[in-house]
Amino acid sequence: MILAYWCVLIAAFMPLAFIGYAKFAGESKMGPRENHNPREWLEATQGAKKRAYWAQLNSFEAFPPFAAGVIIAAIAGGAISAINTLAVLFIVLRLGYGWCYITDRASLRSLVWFAATACTVGLFITAAVG
Repeated sequence: MILAYWCVLIAAFMPLAFIGYAKFAGESKMGPRENHNPREWLEATQGAKKRAYWAQLNSFEAFPPFAAGVIIAAIAGGAISAINTLAVLFIVLRLGYGWCYITDRASLRSLVWFAATACTVGLFITAAVG
């Protein structure tokens, strides 16, 4: 199995890291009572917790095109080294994106988002030229 497939698995579970931060970091942790309505509780959070929740939502949005890009590039016979490089870079950038979001670095977050999105586009280009 190529490294990029492992990156798809990591990207699939990355939202859990962000929501874990939102639910369990800091003083106001989510407890059994809050688990009855977790989305309502998360919407009521503020600051870094709220931004971690939003990072989770954005990670769910970024996952499908990335996963499709990896799979399509591999099936189309794209260069495995290019696919692996773009996939690993996507993961690193998306982790950086989450950090930027949680720590409220809005301009840097947007740049990192753009770079990660460029990796996804690069996967489709790799498929096209493969």
